[in-house]
Amino acid sequence: MLKERIRLGMRLALRSLRSEIRLAMLDRKGRVVAHRRYPGQGYKLHLGCGDKIKDGWINIDSSQKGDLSLDLREPLPFRDKSCSIVYSEHFLEHVDYPEPTLGLLKECWRVLDDGGVISIGVPDAGTALLRYADGDEAFFARESELFHPSWCTTKMEHINYTFRQGTQHRFAYDFETLAKVLSQSGFVEISQRSHDSNLDSRDPTGLYVVGYKRFSPRLQS
Repeated sequence: MLKERIRLGMRLALRSLRSEIRLAMLDRKGRVVAHRRYPGQGYKLHLGCGDKIKDGWINIDSSQKGDLSLDLREPLPFRDKSCSIVYSEHFLEHVDYPEPTLGLLKECWRVLDDGGVISIGVPDAGTALLRYADGDEAFFARESELFHPSWCTTKMEHINYTFRQGTQHRFAYDFETLAKVLSQSGFVEISQRSHDSNLDSRDPTGLYVVGYKRFSPRLQS
């Protein structure tokens, strides 16, 4: 009865509020754990890990599946230059663009030691658009077989799923755009890399990009 009396928009808003309250509570606890457990240096951060847990890494997620539950829209609870690598795979597209994304990447730059590397994998929206324009039926059939749900039967449905994944994806990337936001965050020597089965555990057709930290007084102010 209550569900019938509350409008759909209100139900969605209440669901979002409940999710934000839960995340804030998990984030508060996660920061206490981080300050107690990780006061040193040389850490390897795995952001947005989901259930892909990496041995020897600090696995971080908004759920309770990793080592730390954090709201990654907020500053990272690690010291300056305390990490050697920051890695994420199919996570950054879930962060609003541009300000929250820039905030997170600048935090990654801060916690990385000089010469440290950031490695990011996201859905390759640029390639999907090119394949759409080319009418590449085989490409989208492969996407359906490997990753996309059964209701994706037209090329445009596949494009929408790549860009939106329901309401979970907040932004779509090609190399130019991901390189731009990494550069704005202070990273240099930005390049695209191949899928690495020793590191990456998800979409082999995704876009994988690396960048490096070099000291910049401008970004220390």
